[in-house]
Amino acid sequence: MDTTRVTAPAASAVGRFFSGVGLLLRGLALYARSPRLMLLGILPALITGVLFLGAFAALVYFVDDLAALVTPFADDWSATPRNLVRVMAGLALLGIGGLVGVLTFTAVTLVVGDPFYEKISERVEQRYGGTPGEVEVPFWGSLRRSVVDSLRLVAISVLIGIPLFVAGFIPVVGQTVVPVVGAVIGGWVLALELVGAPFYRRGMRLPDRRRVLRADLPTSLGFGVAVFVCFLIPLGAVLIMPAAVAGAALLTRRILGQPIEEAARP
Repeated sequence: MDTTRVTAPAASAVGRFFSGVGLLLRGLALYARSPRLMLLGILPALITGVLFLGAFAALVYFVDDLAALVTPFADDWSATPRNLVRVMAGLALLGIGGLVGVLTFTAVTLVVGDPFYEKISERVEQRYGGTPGEVEVPFWGSLRRSVVDSLRLVAISVLIGIPLFVAGFIPVVGQTVVPVVGAVIGGWVLALELVGAPFYRRGMRLPDRRRVLRADLPTSLGFGVAVFVCFLIPLGAVLIMPAAVAGAALLTRRILGQPIEEAARP
């Protein structure tokens, strides 16, 4: 089977978006039914989660000072407009910090837990018939590629975060449109990160991921945005990470036209 073949979307964009959300729910169900997978997946996410929670707590603690640092033009304003601008700056800093934190959390956790998440992804694929055209992926080579690709995606997310931070100063738009745009961008980057393992097993790299996921963008975004929203919930990233890896294996199979129903057993 040609593993680079992409299925043609059939349902409406809204239907495909929610089918992507459903893939995360299916990943969660698979994960909940497999205690060993739960233990494999939680530890790396827990370690990374403690580190990132501490970093975000530090951001919250110093956010007033940082807001003043990025708004020196307001130093001579009267108290009310100065405070208003700095509250908006603080909210923008927390929002962008959350966005970058979620994306970097995923990248770091995937690197730290590479052997664990590779095993989860592989088991999910075996459950549904295996990986067509599977190639040998040496551990160190896989880890190196994972680190390089994750750094690229994190760099892109930081570059995108800068204009979002600036847009956060716009009244109303900064508090409504910007968070939605951030969730969509964050969901896209998360989807690209999470499908890394199943794509590597097929001999496909980051450019292939972009091309394949873009072919069914609503499904990819439905999955990624659902993961992004779950990651914003306290402890959500730690608990959902293994389910997201399982769901990413299902997303890969669906978009490549491979079965996501359990293989018949003799």
